[in-house]
Amino acid sequence: MKTLRLILGDQLNQQHSWFKDTNDDVVYCLFEMRQETDYVVHHIQKIIGFFASMRAFAKQLEEAGHKVVYFKLDDKNNTQDLEQNLNLLIKEHKIQKFEYQLPDEYRLDAQLKSICKNFEIESEAFDTEHFYTKRDDLKDFFKGKKTYLMESFYRNMRKKEDILMLGKEPEGGKWNYDHSNRKKWTGKGDIPHYKWFINDVEDIVQLIESSDIKTMGRFNQKTFSYPINREQALEQLQYFCDYLLVHFGDFQDAMHTDEVYLFHSRISFAMNIKLVSPREVVDKVLNYYYDNTSDIHISQVEGFVRQIIGWREYMRGMYWALMPDYKTKNELNNTNPLPDFYWTGNTKMNCMHQAINNSLDNAYAHHIQRLMITGNYALLTQCHPDEVDAWYLGIYIDALEWVQLTNTRGMSQYADGGLIATKPYVSSGKYIDKMSNYCQSCHYNKNKKVGDDACPFNSLYWNFLDDKRNELSNNRRMGLMYGVMDKMKSADIEAMKERAKNIISHPENY
Repeated sequence: MKTLRLILGDQLNQQHSWFKDTNDDVVYCLFEMRQETDYVVHHIQKIIGFFASMRAFAKQLEEAGHKVVYFKLDDKNNTQDLEQNLNLLIKEHKIQKFEYQLPDEYRLDAQLKSICKNFEIESEAFDTEHFYTKRDDLKDFFKGKKTYLMESFYRNMRKKEDILMLGKEPEGGKWNYDHSNRKKWTGKGDIPHYKWFINDVEDIVQLIESSDIKTMGRFNQKTFSYPINREQALEQLQYFCDYLLVHFGDFQDAMHTDEVYLFHSRISFAMNIKLVSPREVVDKVLNYYYDNTSDIHISQVEGFVRQIIGWREYMRGMYWALMPDYKTKNELNNTNPLPDFYWTGNTKMNCMHQAINNSLDNAYAHHIQRLMITGNYALLTQCHPDEVDAWYLGIYIDALEWVQLTNTRGMSQYADGGLIATKPYVSSGKYIDKMSNYCQSCHYNKNKKVGDDACPFNSLYWNFLDDKRNELSNNRRMGLMYGVMDKMKSADIEAMKERAKNIISHPENY
């Protein structure tokens, strides 16, 4: 039977069972489309990364003997529409059956279901064979429970997959070393330079420019440094184990003006487009750890593993359990626009300047920069979660909606009212100073709450708590801070609220 198989840009899994054997009756297709470049404004490096990886994958399939049809963005046959492109190939190749792998994004899942209903030929969907869990596993795990606590899911995953376990007990005697993962990087000691790949993408850059695709961010090199094929992804993973894993856990939350990546792996993009699987990553890290237990403490490894088998799988499961309603949640009723400096980095707040410019320069920021700097500010200034979602989805190279939406709207913005996070992740300048050196060279004074030189995060923090008292005062994890606030003088609160109001109304001045 003549079969057409679709491969999406985040389904570049050479290990998939589809590719075990070649078959002249099977045609694989990949499309670069305006449908995908334009549904949100993406970082230019994100588009480069996807196109470069897709092209490399198509070439590898062809070299392995598979039949491949690849439409570049400017191909004369490319209609820029998924259904029209598929219909074109079905007619041209006399296709009798259409097959695809289940998309990880709800919008593409809905689109492909609709497309298949319109086809007169048979169609079938297959698993991507990538994640530890299936789409609905988490929904089933939490069925009948009142809360969706990640920690309980994580512990179940540890037991189920026998990861860092000694029988029924966690190796090392603790399930979670989160409290050991909060050290501040002082700048003392050497950090190996991150792994740099030389991928020539000049033709893709020219294509993006000539096609007049609207992008954000910066790209000033001729070569692209992130992994774009499986070989590079495995090399990146090995580099992480050899040079970075030893200190990953200690400093995974740390931020520093001189360091973009610290000890982070830079493997998330490769994993999210499926060049490597989470199981491969975890197995590699665990094997390396067991070969080097005298040099690497379990807290470094557990901190990394938790991000993958815990947080990553949990976020995907929550996405499929709560969509499509989840995308419209705004339980705190925030409505303000995201400030213009999110697209320029031009702000006197050094923490925001550093985190945003890292994002603009590298299409990257680690989870604490995303959560406690840019996300924290967006929540404290009560920005509409739609605007925050669009920025996060666009700016980060590893951002796909299944992982971005739950992290941003849930964890970062608390727009779901606590389905994912047990409290809003907001802080004053005190936390930022604790985890970084940003405050040392900032225009503002981290210790002051009011006055022209007072850290904006301080007044914004107390203003947020006051504004959202009705929504948050019954949250037991917020009780301590409301207790502190209740002891403040009303004049001091009013002064902070006045400054916060000015910051929110005129962000360009800060």
